[in-house]
Amino acid sequence: MLNIRFIQDNPELVIEKLKVKNFNASEVVKNIVDLYDRKRKIQGLADQAKADMNLISKEIGELMKEGRKEEAGAARDKTLRLKEAIKEYDKEFAGIDEKVGELQLQLPNLPHESVSQGKGAEDNTVVKTSGVIPPKSESAMPHWELARKYNLIDFELGVKITGAGFPVYRGKGAQLQRALVNFFLDENRKAGYEEIQPPLMVNEDSGFGTGQLPDKEGQMYHVTAENFYLIPTAEVPVTNLYRDVIIDAGELPLKNTAYSACFRREAGSYGKDVRGLNRLHQFDKVEIVQIVSPERSYQVLEEMVNHVSGLVEKLELPYRILRLCGGDLSFTSALTFDFEVFSSAQEKWLEVSSVSNFEEFQSNRLKLRYREKGVKKLRFAHTLNGSALALPRIVAALFENNQTDKGIKIPSALVPYTGFDLIC
Repeated sequence: MLNIRFIQDNPELVIEKLKVKNFNASEVVKNIVDLYDRKRKIQGLADQAKADMNLISKEIGELMKEGRKEEAGAARDKTLRLKEAIKEYDKEFAGIDEKVGELQLQLPNLPHESVSQGKGAEDNTVVKTSGVIPPKSESAMPHWELARKYNLIDFELGVKITGAGFPVYRGKGAQLQRALVNFFLDENRKAGYEEIQPPLMVNEDSGFGTGQLPDKEGQMYHVTAENFYLIPTAEVPVTNLYRDVIIDAGELPLKNTAYSACFRREAGSYGKDVRGLNRLHQFDKVEIVQIVSPERSYQVLEEMVNHVSGLVEKLELPYRILRLCGGDLSFTSALTFDFEVFSSAQEKWLEVSSVSNFEEFQSNRLKLRYREKGVKKLRFAHTLNGSALALPRIVAALFENNQTDKGIKIPSALVPYTGFDLIC
């Protein structure tokens, strides 16, 4: 969440910058400023009441010594009235803090200065395109037909067992999934990321810390008996490793990678754009997370984008990178780059990764701070994460782009992991 002091000191800047996200912050910011003005006044009244009470308490002692009991009794009554007034001030003070906290949660992260105005995906900026888009042959099949032809994925069996969006991978389809996960984890570890195996369920505090709660409950599966949530991404448990933690600056950057199943309700998703692997309720993904100092976070974002580029290139897939506009930027992100691979049989781009810098937005929620040597004041770290990579649409593109008369070719980088170079 946004730093409350920053909102107080820069109300107009906050309002103006959030217009880029198509968010009208005027009323929320005004209410926060007004409430804090009232809080300052109450603080002044409370401080004065406490000072008066201390002064009167001293006077009572003197009056008692001088035998002026009636005046001392009147002074005691006055201190009792002041105590009641202070209680009321404290009560109102707490109420204001609660209201400000609720308002604070309504404000999205401020977009980076490079984020352009825009309403949605159609206004995103393509910053890089790489690779050759293979021509579509007349016999080209979409991945769901290839999966059926070679007995790789059984969508109908998944519906029987659970429901739509929960496919069953089998044979070489299952082996390819495992190969991709191991390939991505190995590449991430080579780049200095420590591997983590996180829980697949988190509590409310963890969901709040990374920004899924309180505004995204409807997109997560809720285990009501224990009040846990199935994770939508490994970002949630991995980033929460550092909740309520103070880190020595010398330990930064902290780099983690994790494989997990991901669970998303995707409420309202339907139609041809969700066929096959295009949109699932359960899917596999490998995530990378970094905790860094503010001064280095945008350099690190560039490094992470380059790392993900290298993964896609090793899979020999044509891809493009988009800088998201304000209207397509998430609630928590300051700057996001999306990766899309081209799916030849469907003749469209499929998103396979988002790489984002959240600056201190998550850290403020997580109370994730670091200490510089010789400096007493703690600072909030910056958090970043990215998909490296999400499997379903990678698999879809691999199937469609590499189909031949003899079968589906496996990229050379994956062959040591699959143990086969052709699915036939």
